[in-house]
Amino acid sequence: MSVTWRGAEPLPPRPLGAADRVRIGLRGGVILSLLLVGFPLLLLLRLPERVLSGHHRPVTPWITQIVCRLTCAVLGLRLMREGRIDRSPGAFVSNHVSWLDIFVLNACTRLYFVAKSEVRGWPGIGWLARGVGTLFIARDRARAAEQAAALRDRLAAGHRLLFFPEGTSTDGCRVLPFRTTLFAAFFAGGLPDVSIQPVSLVYTPPPGAPGAFYGWWGDMDFGANLLRMLAAPRHGTARVIFHAPLRVAEMADRKTLAQRAEEAVRTGFEKAR
Repeated sequence: MSVTWRGAEPLPPRPLGAADRVRIGLRGGVILSLLLVGFPLLLLLRLPERVLSGHHRPVTPWITQIVCRLTCAVLGLRLMREGRIDRSPGAFVSNHVSWLDIFVLNACTRLYFVAKSEVRGWPGIGWLARGVGTLFIARDRARAAEQAAALRDRLAAGHRLLFFPEGTSTDGCRVLPFRTTLFAAFFAGGLPDVSIQPVSLVYTPPPGAPGAFYGWWGDMDFGANLLRMLAAPRHGTARVIFHAPLRVAEMADRKTLAQRAEEAVRTGFEKAR
């Protein structure tokens, strides 16, 4: 069953003028060029990387991070990173606002997203997600053991994973309750001693823009939202706040872990807004 959030009315479309179309062409052209250079290079290096390092990826995550940083710079979106990033085995959890989160979070640190299996087939985004090593999870309880094994293999390879426990994106003006399903995988046998680091993602819109400017939710069209981002005369700030990590071994169960992570993300979000 879909958990898509539809708790607010979508922003009305803004007519595009000549200056908007110029910005779309310039920014879109540069970003497309970055992807057309960075993505094939990443795929080209994956083969020798796989031969020499197996599942470890010592080089290609840097390419992803550089491309994402440059993409944010081309848009004019200012990045602010706060807090210490935990480098021990484990995962990040964050609130979810938009497809832009992929670029913002990758720009801040090297990580691999955990996404619902449907994302694999999305035009454009699915293609990029597969290339950068996203771990796809099916919403199927019967496959829980298989998914826990996949998670264990990625953690054992030193991958820092990130997933969105809200299960959906929002308008960026709130944090939804965390779903506990994916947290259960961290209590499966055979996992190393891991931690979960909560991350608060807070977007500040450009001057005069509505608070939901960066949100992408409900049935909003990706293409229209992309054009809005490319056409904006000015952009605001994406603030990424890394909180103290939570050791899984110290938590009673997945519900306790999810609650503690949600509290950290929500508190950081509310203080930053």
